[in-house]
Amino acid sequence: MERIAAALASTLYSGYSPVAPGTVGAVVAALLLWYSGIDQGVPLLVLAVFVSLAGVWAGKRVEKIWGPDPGRFNWDEVAGMMVSLLFLPHTVPVFVLAFVAFRFFDIVKPFPVNRFEAFPHGWGIMGDDIMAGLYANIVVQILARTVL
Repeated sequence: MERIAAALASTLYSGYSPVAPGTVGAVVAALLLWYSGIDQGVPLLVLAVFVSLAGVWAGKRVEKIWGPDPGRFNWDEVAGMMVSLLFLPHTVPVFVLAFVAFRFFDIVKPFPVNRFEAFPHGWGIMGDDIMAGLYANIVVQILARTVL
């Protein structure tokens, strides 16, 4: 089970990237979401919940091996990218803006995003990225309705 958790947690080992493993995970997620063509409404919401719960499970398992909130764990970026794209149009500008906004909020971690890291086990690993995705989604929703 640890090998499955490690493969999931590292988004099929993309988290082992020597440069910016979180960004690599977000790129993988954005590309998969773009090419899958999944409806960014309720179907993506259901998938995001499933991905998040799977990440909590994997996080709890790999923390025992890798330590708390390990850098190679980038499955949380997959969930965060999904949240950042919820209920938005499937267009290139939206995807680019969602990616940039999500990475910004994930790196800067404004309040209360930073508070979620303190949650135990996999909840802390996943929580801050889900909140960063929510912040990004709000920003892109506003831009999509006013500028795009």
